[in-house]
Amino acid sequence: MSDNRFHTYRPADGHGLRHDPLNAIVGPRPIGWIATVNEQGASNLAPYSFFNVFNYTPPIIGFSSTGWKDTVRNAEKTGEFVWNLVTRSLVDRMNLSSASFDKQMDEFDVARLEKIPSCLVRPPRVAASPVQFECRVTQIVQLQDTSGRSLETWLTLGEVVAIHIERAFLHDGIYDTLAARPVLRAGGPGGYSELKEDSLFDLRRPASPAAALAEGITLPVLPTKS
Repeated sequence: MSDNRFHTYRPADGHGLRHDPLNAIVGPRPIGWIATVNEQGASNLAPYSFFNVFNYTPPIIGFSSTGWKDTVRNAEKTGEFVWNLVTRSLVDRMNLSSASFDKQMDEFDVARLEKIPSCLVRPPRVAASPVQFECRVTQIVQLQDTSGRSLETWLTLGEVVAIHIERAFLHDGIYDTLAARPVLRAGGPGGYSELKEDSLFDLRRPASPAAALAEGITLPVLPTKS
């Protein structure tokens, strides 16, 4: 299947390493810090590292949960959730909220976070987070493998119906990603990363297919032969 340059394995056979490299390779990843409420209105707050945005119009975001956890159950019962941006100043409190508490425990209280009411949905927002998305559930999909076997993993997708951005991070109508100091999941068992100025570079799409072809023809083929 390969040569000595690569460590090659079939996931079904095991990776043969000290730690599964999959989520370290696909990184850094934004963190889905998800607030929900149950049918009685009790709050839940939990982070998910399998999270991203999937559509522009309407905006749709989603998070994947291994196991039918309180967050998924609440989202399924109420049809709503709120995403909160994790920043450098909030990362320790986000980590506290990741513990497996019972249903009676409010992670907002554990992490000593104030709540702020949402406008269109019932779950509260993390008041200290500079950006929050209010969402209504569009789909909850139980994942399957290639044989069609259902996995104990659920992807929850939601349409963003309201967005809150602290005005301090809007400059001339453009959101300043770095100023908020977002934290992302990166690396092995405990790896995280903060976006910083020295890690940012600008790269624009080719103006046209012809422009891409013209630029590409000037490049050497990689990898080059020694």
